[in-house]
Amino acid sequence: MRHIFKTAIMMFAMAAATAAIAVGCASSPPLRTEASSSGIRAAEEVGAAKVPQASLHLQLAKEELENAKRLAANDEKERAVSMLSRAEVDAELAVALSREDAERAEAQAAVDRARQLRLENKQ
Repeated sequence: MRHIFKTAIMMFAMAAATAAIAVGCASSPPLRTEASSSGIRAAEEVGAAKVPQASLHLQLAKEELENAKRLAANDEKERAVSMLSRAEVDAELAVALSREDAERAEAQAAVDRARQLRLENKQ
């Protein structure tokens, strides 16, 4: 009888420990992907896909976001967070490169208009 009681107590203790571990794992915060996702959307909205260098960084950001999700699913939180940071930076770079390209094109158009006006004034 004493042996059964000891076994029952050990089983209860093991069940309690397992439950505590499960609660600890379940309470870890979920991976926050909003910043990376919104950065990718912003890059797409400013036309990063049409600018070669920006397109490269946009694609990298998308791949890094997917890798981060996969790492988080495999319980590799630290690597997942690092990969998310990389995705955010690549998305921001894609936005910056897209804007730079648009500003360069606008500046070139202004120079072309100025040249055209000069030519018209000489005639």
